[in-house]
Amino acid sequence: MNVLIFEDEKLASERLVELLKELRPSMQVVASVKSVEAAVLWLENNEQPDLIISDIQLLDGTSFEIFSQVQVACPVIFTTAYDQYAIKAFEVNSVDYLLKPIGQDKLAAAIEKFEAKASSGNAAGFDIEQIRSLLSSNTPEYKSRFLVKVGQRIRAIPIEKVAYFFSRDKLTYIVTFENQKYPIDQTLEELEGLINPREFFRVNRKFVVHFNSVADIHPYFKGRVKLGLSPHTDEEIVVSSEKTPVFKRWLDQ
Repeated sequence: MNVLIFEDEKLASERLVELLKELRPSMQVVASVKSVEAAVLWLENNEQPDLIISDIQLLDGTSFEIFSQVQVACPVIFTTAYDQYAIKAFEVNSVDYLLKPIGQDKLAAAIEKFEAKASSGNAAGFDIEQIRSLLSSNTPEYKSRFLVKVGQRIRAIPIEKVAYFFSRDKLTYIVTFENQKYPIDQTLEELEGLINPREFFRVNRKFVVHFNSVADIHPYFKGRVKLGLSPHTDEEIVVSSEKTPVFKRWLDQ
């Protein structure tokens, strides 16, 4: 069985491949692509896979743009951090809809559902009204505050005060606009599903930054950009050449 992956985060893609190997060693991942443009090109020049596992937000747009350009007959398992895409996801031959971070149990259940529908000859399509009844709301709700430990006390940090998040030595930290730093429990991957993507952007593997924390942008090697943040950090923050166009569009929204 051939599986095609649409995922713009390298770590997420690698994790998904690992999970698939553990769950179904017979499954063959034929490709993993990061952008709408690359996905359309692949589909136009290759036989369609048996299954597509697709993140909704890709480097240069949403995966729905792929399906508006190329006729896709195979089922799709959508993955994303944001609930607002749920209804639209199930309108495109969806088998299931998984919120990130994806656990092995949830992925296993989605694959089993796909296999059951495939064996019955009805692998594609879902009743949209059924999906609507399962979802209480398609409006995202983001965290308004984070609880942090300060000595022996617990303090709430409003999201409006957060300049950026960063990871170091397997720990995640908040840095406020007042340049106060606090450890938090969530990973950067988990944070992407908890904070507003219009206000925060994951610029690389270590940093998720608020729009107002970006103080300087400098051209860097090979189409990349280097950022200066406020409050200042000694870490070198470079946005990859693939993410730079998306980052610039985010700044210009």
